[in-house]
Amino acid sequence: MNATIQVRQRGVFTFPSNLRTKYNIKDGDTYRVIDLDGIFVLTPMIPIVPELAREIEQARLEAGLSTEDLLQSLREQREHYHTENDASAQSE
Repeated sequence: MNATIQVRQRGVFTFPSNLRTKYNIKDGDTYRVIDLDGIFVLTPMIPIVPELAREIEQARLEAGLSTEDLLQSLREQREHYHTENDASAQSE
C-alpha cells in the first residue's frame, strides 16, 4: 500500500485512517523510528510489563503450576536471596 503524508508544524504527520484501522493504531500509541539511510521504519513500542506477564503466565501453564505454587516459589527464592546476601554482608 502506498500513501502520501505531509509533515506539518512541529513535525506532526497523520497516519491515513485506513492504516490506523488496519493496524489498530490508537491515540497515545508509541512508535520507534529507525533511520536506514533516509528510509524510515516505524515499529510499535510494546510495553514490556504486559509482554513479560504473558511470558510468565505461559511458562506457569507449561510447568503445570498453580498461581499459588508460583507465588510460593517466588517467596522461597526471595527468602533464599535475602539469606545469602545478609550472610555475605556480615562476613565482610
